[in-house]
Amino acid sequence: MKTFRCDHCGHPLFFENVRCLQCGSALAFLPHRLALCAIEPAEGAAPGLWQRKAAHRRRPAHWQYRLCRNHTDHQACNFAVPANDPNEYCVSCRQTRVLPDLSVPENVERWYRIEVAKRRLFYTLAHLGLVSVDPPNGERDGPVFEFLADTPGHMVMTGHANGLITLNIAEADDAERVKRRVQLHEPYRTLLGHLRHESGHYYWDRLIDEGGRVDEFRRVFGDESVDYGESLQRHYANGAPADWKNSFVSAYATSHPWEDWAETWAHYLHMVDLLETAASYNTKVEIPGGGGTPAPDDAAEVEVDDPFERSEPDFDRLVEQWVPVTLLVNSLNRSLGQEDAYPFALTPVALEKLRFIHQVIHDHREQPDGGKPEQDDTSGPAMQTPEPVPAGA
Repeated sequence: MKTFRCDHCGHPLFFENVRCLQCGSALAFLPHRLALCAIEPAEGAAPGLWQRKAAHRRRPAHWQYRLCRNHTDHQACNFAVPANDPNEYCVSCRQTRVLPDLSVPENVERWYRIEVAKRRLFYTLAHLGLVSVDPPNGERDGPVFEFLADTPGHMVMTGHANGLITLNIAEADDAERVKRRVQLHEPYRTLLGHLRHESGHYYWDRLIDEGGRVDEFRRVFGDESVDYGESLQRHYANGAPADWKNSFVSAYATSHPWEDWAETWAHYLHMVDLLETAASYNTKVEIPGGGGTPAPDDAAEVEVDDPFERSEPDFDRLVEQWVPVTLLVNSLNRSLGQEDAYPFALTPVALEKLRFIHQVIHDHREQPDGGKPEQDDTSGPAMQTPEPVPAGA
């Protein structure tokens, strides 16, 4: 995720900001522009309508916006909605079908943290052409989400099934998430990582199964028709093979080809998002001895560019930039006494899996219609107005 600049005063902004601390301008993220912009009340319009701030516009404002209902009701979203969109919720919030019980005070903060992570996922998927930034008629695009809490006798399992991603809101509690990470011997566990992983299952259905690429998938990841439940039971009983690092991005990826795909998919989203962030800071990384020559004082300098600004990004170039950036990030973390932010090492086999995902995404983008799946029916109130529903409903 890149940093933004206030288009009124130029002050640096972050994705979640709702007001510029330098000039005081109100801010909103405009999905159709994929940009965080300064806004002001629309001239001569009804109350509650906004437009981009006049100082930056080159012509009269043609777009007017409302703020997402989750902003007006809960101060929990900074996305705007085009004034002519019949849906009260932004393109990200309308994907959420079921919320935890917001009458429980702790759930409000948990839900907010999850939605922040989901909007970051939406941003990356939109940049990759995998989700629409302006679906017609108030519809939604992409997966549906349910955020649930455990109830007596019912434990919520995070996962994906038939286009629905379910997340246990306990994952939004730092202490609980670390506890689970330690119990499962995982080196990495984050809210955004969960959502990226589960979105991989959703896009396996869309891009591989419905896209007619199952045979290609099997050549790279293996036969996904092997029993999924038995594979997971075997993994949790026996763990990953001793040599898993030779071919997989994570130990969990060894459990089944679907999980291998989802873990690798999440890594690809990590890659493009982190490189965009690094590029927004004009990052240049110099690694001693990285020039590939015997001289120990040699250094290779890598200048990071934005993967979303290239019409046909080259996978080898992504990897060339990715490796030194992750080394830098991990070194910075260690300097602060923190564990590695990216505790993984990508082997040639794992990189070929990432290359396959890169190619599938960019083949999808080249399709005339963007390759978007057909919209399912969103006419029901549960889709269009994701009101708080008690967990377990």
